Amino acid sequence: MNATGQGSQQTDMKPTIVLVHGAFADASSWNGVIERLQQQGYTVIAPANPLRGVTADSAYIASLLGQIDGPVLLGGHSYGGAVITNAATSAPNVVGLVYVAAFAPDEGENLGDVENGSKDSVLNEALVQYTYPGGQTSVEFAINPARVREAFAADLPEQTIALIGATQRPIAAAAFSDASGPPAWRRLPSWAVVASGDKAAGADVVRSHAQRAGADIVEVEGSHVIMISQPQTVTDHILKAARAVADSHR
Repeated sequence: MNATGQGSQQTDMKPTIVLVHGAFADASSWNGVIERLQQQGYTVIAPANPLRGVTADSAYIASLLGQIDGPVLLGGHSYGGAVITNAATSAPNVVGLVYVAAFAPDEGENLGDVENGSKDSVLNEALVQYTYPGGQTSVEFAINPARVREAFAADLPEQTIALIGATQRPIAAAAFSDASGPPAWRRLPSWAVVASGDKAAGADVVRSHAQRAGADIVEVEGSHVIMISQPQTVTDHILKAARAVADSHR
């Protein structure tokens, strides 16, 4: 038995779909998409992204991928895009990448510099910093709850925005400073969902990264958390990717 809870063969050549969440979130941010993919007969895994930095988180996700039998379609939201870009490099069973309002950095880039170059993002202004003592001082960032609507989730109901602000998971400073390694999008087919109202990653950055990766792009009007506000649109693009990689591996 493998990490999918199934044998090594999947019916109809369907890949296992692994969805990696981004900063300030957890795997439940994919729930609407997961439900729809499961209804279409796909095995879906949405792991907890540690949010400790690109290097550490990519190694963690790569380890999971190595424990899944058969082909994997790997998706990432926001910061999760940087993680899948690196994790898939050492995971030969990954057959495609899906970027959802996500970064797709090139080798040597770090997300701090990338974000500073965005004209659309207001995330840096909305962050609050927390310092925790330990073996060495740990710095983490979260979104000021009062600015979640503006910077992160403008198209969600107020009650949902309040819940996001209260339950968000802070991210380590290393996530913004770690240099990205060789990108998996150079060898793998990619798909991307660009949210035109993305004020977190920045629609301009997400769009340019997707174009550079040669991704099959769909652009929709919505906020950074487009998989929550428009789960069907995101699901449809993931299904397009899943069918394409299945056809190419028959």
